[in-house]
Amino acid sequence: ECFKGSWATHKLLHKKAKDEKAKREVSSWTLEGDINTNPWSGYRYTGKLRPHYPLTPTRPVPSYIQRPDYADHPLGMSESEQALKGTSQIKILSSEDIEGMRVVCRLAREVLDVAAMMVKAGVTTEEIDHAVHLACIARNCYPSPLNYYNFPKSCCTSVNEVICHGIPDRRPLQEGDIVNVDITVYRNGYHGDLNETFYVGEVDEGARRLVQTTYECLMQAIDAGK
Repeated sequence: ECFKGSWATHKLLHKKAKDEKAKREVSSWTLEGDINTNPWSGYRYTGKLRPHYPLTPTRPVPSYIQRPDYADHPLGMSESEQALKGTSQIKILSSEDIEGMRVVCRLAREVLDVAAMMVKAGVTTEEIDHAVHLACIARNCYPSPLNYYNFPKSCCTSVNEVICHGIPDRRPLQEGDIVNVDITVYRNGYHGDLNETFYVGEVDEGARRLVQTTYECLMQAIDAGK
């Protein structure tokens, strides 16, 4: 009866403590200038890599750039993608569609080449993202990752043990890292998507073997699809 009678007060005190804890966690990774802040300090990571927050503000895209339907959605949701959920049909591209894909993929390759030139020890993945963003705009393309389900950046950078879709942040690349840069650009209704993994300086044999084996798997998959 004592516990039951005090339940309302007990619940309020727990809610207050929980809210205060959440505020402390938020404030701990929004301090400007702190480039070594980990917003998920309690997460059980599989390797040594940690996020470096806070991120720089979302970069704007000029209004004259054609946007995918999720670009301005508050949750980053694509209505056209949602409409296709559950379908078992694969669209057969027309010759016009294929040419549109060739054009946008060629532009994506150019943007990826810009990113490749940035990869070296001491450069942050946010700096790579900034270069990618500007390269997309210069080619009248929208950087497809930006705001897709609220993804905050214009490309994905996956360092070392990060499998894919890593968020560019303030951590400088280090000698011996490997980094995958995933580029997708949108133009004239088409997305061009490609990625490449780069060595940062000299890497160990395990990293070289991983990248080489992955590349060989990709080439065999392409041959099988022809």
